[in-house]
Amino acid sequence: MLKTSLSLNLLNPFPLKFKNFPTIQTQPFSSSFSSLLDLCTKPQLLQQVHARFILHGLHQNPLLSSKLINCYANLGHLNLSQQVFISISNPDSVVHNAILRNLSKFGESKKALLVYQEMVMKCMYPDEGTYPFVLNSCSRLSDVEYGKRVHGQVVKLGFDSYDLVGNALVEMYRRCGDSGNLQEPVEGEAINDLAYWNSLIFEAYQNGNAQESFRVFKRMRMQRLEPDSVTVINLLRSSVVLNSLKAGKFIHCLVVVGYLCENLSVNTALLSMYSKFSSLEDARLLFEKMPERDCVVWNIMISAYSQNSHPKETLELLIQMGRCGVRADLFTAIPATSSIAELKCLAWGKQMHAHVIRNGLDYQVSVHNSLIDMYCKSNRLEAAQKVFDLVKDKTVVSWSSMIKGYVSHERSHDALSLFTKMKLDGFKVDCVTIINVLPACVNLGALEQVKYLHGYSVKSGLNSTSSMNSALLISYAKCGCIDMARNLFDEEELDGKDVITWNSMISAYSKHGEWSECFVLYNKMKQSGLKPDRVTFLGLLTACVNSGLVRKGWECLKEMTETYGYQPNQEHYACMVDLLGRAGHISEAEELIKTMPFKPDARVWGPLLSACKMHSETGLAVFAAEKLVSMEPKNAGNYILLSNIYAAAGKWDGVAKMRSFLRDSGLKKTPGCSWLEINGQVHEFRVADRSHPMSVNIYTILGNLELEIKEARDLGRQSWN
Repeated sequence: MLKTSLSLNLLNPFPLKFKNFPTIQTQPFSSSFSSLLDLCTKPQLLQQVHARFILHGLHQNPLLSSKLINCYANLGHLNLSQQVFISISNPDSVVHNAILRNLSKFGESKKALLVYQEMVMKCMYPDEGTYPFVLNSCSRLSDVEYGKRVHGQVVKLGFDSYDLVGNALVEMYRRCGDSGNLQEPVEGEAINDLAYWNSLIFEAYQNGNAQESFRVFKRMRMQRLEPDSVTVINLLRSSVVLNSLKAGKFIHCLVVVGYLCENLSVNTALLSMYSKFSSLEDARLLFEKMPERDCVVWNIMISAYSQNSHPKETLELLIQMGRCGVRADLFTAIPATSSIAELKCLAWGKQMHAHVIRNGLDYQVSVHNSLIDMYCKSNRLEAAQKVFDLVKDKTVVSWSSMIKGYVSHERSHDALSLFTKMKLDGFKVDCVTIINVLPACVNLGALEQVKYLHGYSVKSGLNSTSSMNSALLISYAKCGCIDMARNLFDEEELDGKDVITWNSMISAYSKHGEWSECFVLYNKMKQSGLKPDRVTFLGLLTACVNSGLVRKGWECLKEMTETYGYQPNQEHYACMVDLLGRAGHISEAEELIKTMPFKPDARVWGPLLSACKMHSETGLAVFAAEKLVSMEPKNAGNYILLSNIYAAAGKWDGVAKMRSFLRDSGLKKTPGCSWLEINGQVHEFRVADRSHPMSVNIYTILGNLELEIKEARDLGRQSWN
């Protein structure tokens, strides 16, 4: 509660300069002075005009003073507005209303209520336009008792019949948590006012209480009021918050019944609702029937197709938009560029880039970021780099997109260099950037860099997200630190682990040959209530391949299809073919391929060919190799593998044919490469590589290890015999 004694010192932070100035008005006040004040767009100009008014004795004029108060406040100088108010000898209600409104606007709620208290003591009351500011000040101070006193004055003066005042009362009681008084005083004339109900619906939506919006709407319908466009739009927003497509369709029915189908704003809100629910068929049907379609409508439909991975439909709609004479803007270019990137259509990308430049849309950095991503995905890294270099106001997204492009094109050194430059330029790294740069560290075997990024994420508080922990877990596992990966997994709360986290750990164990841990984790995952997905079963099948568990592999495939209803994809079939082939079940592998519901690709034929080589199945190997060659005609590894199979079977004509083909075509197999990090330095090795400065010592130790292995094997055989 406010104190009854008024303290004007709160309104007087500055010394009075002209309070006792003579108040002789030598010239009459006219509207021309008010117009002159409107032309003052700078505080200095306003002060000069103000000084002239004082010289002419006009500073005590209430209308002119209230105008000055408003002008100073509009320029952000509330202190000068207060000084003008204090300088007036006997301020009337007009002046009090002016200072009270501005104090409330600037959040000076306590001072605003002090002014209101002074008005009441002088038997002056605010008008219907000022009472909402008084009530808003009560709301900010959470002073419901004082608000009730103001409410009583409002009812006494009859201002509760005004919409603005009634709405302010509703808001004040809601903010103060005293909804019991809501309906009593404002249930008179305002109850049949549609604007009143619309304000309640909007307020409930704005406060995050979408269900309350529909409850208010139900009460409104009981008053036999028909919804208008404002009602519908706010209810559609609440439907999205509730994640209820059914509620959205219900509102759509009201739109049809209420003859609001011709309203562009309503149709735009409906289209936005369907798009956010990814209900593309309903959205497109509505879009086609809309009598009027502006740029916003086209952008919503284009973005909906782009976000739901329909790039062809996105570009078809873009062409149709141009033919209809609607000019594309910034919000058209971004989703369209994203769809072009998904299609990897460079020609379209160049056209979009030219359109952006020609129409001056390249002022926004988000457009540049989408162009960088598009060029990277279209295998034009140099063009992406040029766009990146031309961006003056780079954002974290700009750097992250370029780093991701380098990583995807196996330019890991460039990715790490750009990451270092990003930090040197003063940009704060976010979790997306770290996730993008981690694969570069893994590709180089830079374990120390992974540890540094881990420490940076912990220090910056970026390790709270599941995606960040999963990325670090995968990076440690790929660098050989399976124990560190498990520590990260165990540190995360059980409720915080999502399917991706479980899959990452299962996959890490499967690649490290610890198949038993894979199935232990899988059982724990099911016990936690999470449903495994296709990636989970891919990790389990990989574990079966590495451990040779054929029966377990069939069990996993059966559980995947029959228990969870998942259709295996190429990778699942490839794992099963590899598992059966390694175990010598070549005929079963061949039969499995024949039963596949889709055409097998190189991922399936490759393991079968390797199994045929291992078990000397020359006939089937030739068939599998021919399939591989037709799918990957530029992969020299397939020809070399087939040549080795011919050699093992003694078919030297086939060997000569393969060798001559490789020689004539110029195809060469890319040699394998391994990295090893020692004391922060990465060492690279290739097959039969002696370029390392310590290669003599390396191969000497390698020879010693081979001898020790041979001796241990011989001893084992002797003890067995």
